Amino acid sequence: MANSPGDLQVIVPNLHRRYSGVTATNRMVAPRLARLFRAAWFGSDAPAGIARLGTADLLKLWRRKTPLIWHARRNNEMIAGVVLRALGWPLKLVFTSAAQRHHSRITRWLIRQMDAVIATSEISASFLKVKATVIPHGVDTDIYAPPQDRAAAFADSGLPGRYAIGCFGRVRAQKGTDVFVEAMCRLLPRYPDFTAVIVGQVTAEQTAFASELRKRIEAAGLQSRIVITGELPIEQVQRWYQRLTIYAFTSRNEGFGLTLIEAMAAGAALVAARAGAAELVVEDGVSGVLVPPGDADALEAALEPLIRDVAAATAMGARGRARVLERFSLDAEAARIGEVYRPLL
Repeated sequence: MANSPGDLQVIVPNLHRRYSGVTATNRMVAPRLARLFRAAWFGSDAPAGIARLGTADLLKLWRRKTPLIWHARRNNEMIAGVVLRALGWPLKLVFTSAAQRHHSRITRWLIRQMDAVIATSEISASFLKVKATVIPHGVDTDIYAPPQDRAAAFADSGLPGRYAIGCFGRVRAQKGTDVFVEAMCRLLPRYPDFTAVIVGQVTAEQTAFASELRKRIEAAGLQSRIVITGELPIEQVQRWYQRLTIYAFTSRNEGFGLTLIEAMAAGAALVAARAGAAELVVEDGVSGVLVPPGDADALEAALEPLIRDVAAATAMGARGRARVLERFSLDAEAARIGEVYRPLL
């Protein structure tokens, strides 16, 4: 690792084998934290821009005198932090929660052992039963940015029409993919310039759900205009955001919903179900439009004015981008996390 273990201030553990949304958000902010603190990543899927801490390096920190942040985001990481501290590691324990549900007894006990707790939204904070600092996720506004020419970016896709409307995330009922498909089956026949794109993985257990969606699309005769891409490399997903004129966030329930700020950062107009952090992120009617979750009628009604008036959609997208730059950048997230760390160090 770049720093000697004795110089470290922050350990970012990632003790989860499967790549997940928690891993993705952790990977994005960790290199920004490493610009502010002497930080290292412990575990799998380490991103560029932050030193790696091996097990041998971790062992060298036993009974060190100066305090060290251990920033957990999962139960197993909290457990590891509590155990290491009990065995003599000089850890200050921080936990970030995005969950919007009542926690189990063991999770509540672990949270009470933390020195500081962060929630990604007020809703998440309300389930924690302890004092928490609300710090929303951020997005890399250099990577998630409007294209120089959106029309050319869409034309590069080879899809029919002139404009794209997207819905990203795993193809499943929780993400509201069926709500999006239903709204598209109603709207696209009236607006031939638009094509709908669903970017996301179809897992084995969701094969039947996806098959029903494809049957609905075929029944509407829209196979060429409602496209399910399957799982794509992140660089291709980022390019797809730049092809969108409108983004639909349709989750029925969500921890935070990172696609909200990714789409806004790329300058797409946003229609969002009131799930996850939507009400925190979106100024209704200004930087997006909020609708009830699971309601295809409401989604259709909110999308149609933007489909009908592309200039209005483009203007909304610009306002959304400005809001992300102001409130939801990675640098803003890292700076606020730093404010939680400093008193502990």
